[in-house]
Amino acid sequence: MRALVLKRYGKPDQVTFADTPRPTPKPDEILDQVHAAGLNPIDNMIPKGTFKPVLRFQLPATLGSDLAGVVVEVGNRVTRFKPGDAVFASIFDLGTGALTEFAVVPESAAALKPANLDFVQAASIPMVGLTSWQALKDRARLKPGQKLFVPAGSGGIGTFAIQLAKYLGAKVGTTTSTGNVDLVRSLGADEVIDYKKQQFEQVLRGYDAVLGTVRGDAIEKSLQILKPGSTVVSLIGPLDAAFARARGLNFFMVFLFGLMSRKIMRRAGKRGATYSFLFVHPDGKQLGEIGELLKAGHIRPVIDKVFPFEQAKEALAYLEKGRAKGKVVVQIR
Repeated sequence: MRALVLKRYGKPDQVTFADTPRPTPKPDEILDQVHAAGLNPIDNMIPKGTFKPVLRFQLPATLGSDLAGVVVEVGNRVTRFKPGDAVFASIFDLGTGALTEFAVVPESAAALKPANLDFVQAASIPMVGLTSWQALKDRARLKPGQKLFVPAGSGGIGTFAIQLAKYLGAKVGTTTSTGNVDLVRSLGADEVIDYKKQQFEQVLRGYDAVLGTVRGDAIEKSLQILKPGSTVVSLIGPLDAAFARARGLNFFMVFLFGLMSRKIMRRAGKRGATYSFLFVHPDGKQLGEIGELLKAGHIRPVIDKVFPFEQAKEALAYLEKGRAKGKVVVQIR
């Protein structure tokens, strides 16, 4: 079977198509025939070695984190799925990849595909859906009436997080470019800042939570819009000591990550806010709950562009430009 694999860290030419053996599912795994794979920014960071200290890949490794497909085989301990079931899943950080014709998925990471979504739409959801769920529900504990700031509202994570926050009853502020103002408003954003015309930290006030999605000084600036008792959940760093401990890293890495996050944590503390870094984890139960919201129409997928499998490298290059409105998906079957 064909797969897009990373042979070695650091060089673009080390990402290439290869023929790989069709995997055999373990007792608690399902084997999926992959119909589509959703791309995420981390799929471009991994080949550069950005997360090499914390993500353990055995090279050559198949790239890709999100998939939707059909179950063709199940392990002998699997009870929730059977051959022929249409499923979707995030397999991020599980040592395998989605940009392939067949992929093994732990039963615990998969959920039935919402019947009203096609495979391309379903593949666009898992990582952004789980990240938003874990950040807003589990970490920030967002409540009705609270205010959430999501910068870059027209991106993959932004388009989903805005909709989930609105479903949870929150008010949402976001930033975007002039051409995407109507899009983020259609998703439910209440306060929209055109970053080409205004600085969000000069306009927004009284926010309860920030979802950090933009690199640079955006998180430090966002502290200015928060009220006491607020929460900052960052998806882009700096990494913190709690994350290192959760990953089981050694004392030096715990110390190093604590050092990296000390400045932002101190500044957040002065505003009466808490800071934490979030690394998404696959969760089929949560994904199933997200699937119910999609099925009911509370959240809709936002897809910018679909590429055929043979153009998967071009799809990654397109995503890396940072201009996609919603998600970029690779159609495999």
